[in-house]
Amino acid sequence: MTDESETLPVVLNTDEVSVPLENDAPTDSRVNCWVCFGSTEDDRDAEWVQPCKCRGTTKWVHQSCLQRWIDEKQKGNSSAAVTCPQCNAEYILVFPPFGRLVFVLDMADRIIYKVCPLVTAGIVVGSIYWTAVTYGAVTVMQILGHKEGLNSMEQADPLVLLVGLPTIPVMLVLGKMIRWEDYLLRLWRRYWSKLPSFNKLLGRATDMTSSNLPDRPPPDIPAFNDPISATRVLCGALLLPTMATVFGRVFFAHISQNPQRTLLGGITFIVMKGVLKMYLRQQQYVRQCQRKILNYDKTTHVRNLSDLAMSSSPTHSQSSQTDSSTTSSGSSTSSEL
Repeated sequence: MTDESETLPVVLNTDEVSVPLENDAPTDSRVNCWVCFGSTEDDRDAEWVQPCKCRGTTKWVHQSCLQRWIDEKQKGNSSAAVTCPQCNAEYILVFPPFGRLVFVLDMADRIIYKVCPLVTAGIVVGSIYWTAVTYGAVTVMQILGHKEGLNSMEQADPLVLLVGLPTIPVMLVLGKMIRWEDYLLRLWRRYWSKLPSFNKLLGRATDMTSSNLPDRPPPDIPAFNDPISATRVLCGALLLPTMATVFGRVFFAHISQNPQRTLLGGITFIVMKGVLKMYLRQQQYVRQCQRKILNYDKTTHVRNLSDLAMSSSPTHSQSSQTDSSTTSSGSSTSSEL
């Protein structure tokens, strides 16, 4: 039959309940503290306690030793629950009651501790929101012009501005995440044989056909695969209105209206950037498909690398063919002699 104390609910960190501590020392002199391994003969004035359901040698422990052990487990959090490492019984931790002033201060400290993360999150969200509003206003002035943008925002409804301006950077980032260059490049690779006049433009040599080009698709890299690509997407999206304004003033200066000039500049920038990106991706794809793995040889390792680099160049290939023909003619002449 179990003790009655074992069926009682565990009270943790109670400030209003006063429970007398068990100060009875063990009568057996062979009992040792499982923390410091000290016996009753080592320190007769030490306070002993039986805090859990353990029996035998781990039944008794010094009050001071267990206090230090609990402090190490709690790591500064006095409200954390601590259990016995042997029987997993939760220790009953009782605190003396606070005074009224200290109780009020303690409650205020706990409330502040729980509210501060929410306040911090609100400040961060508010800062991001007003930053997005400011960016949207600057973008409107870039597209429409300084005076026209201010006049349009002054005449607009405040609710429309508070909702519409923050959506401008959000839509730019979402639009930047659409990787239309990769989709267009995949279609181009699939139907490239039907457009032979553009083979050299995207890095396909005239003698390179689908039979000698290995079927090795490039890896599909997501837009946010690492922090660097995420920052690249963010910077590219936020710099798009500025680049559209610059390209519009450079290539379409004859257009007097700012919205049309900025729109044409943005389209020009996106198309030029996309074509250059497609060309780079195609060159990387061809180079990846032409990759070879050589046999390891200590004597010819460096020579094989240099020969492979020379063979990839058309000029070097022609010169190597000329050298080989000269060498073969010389060898035939020497054999005749």
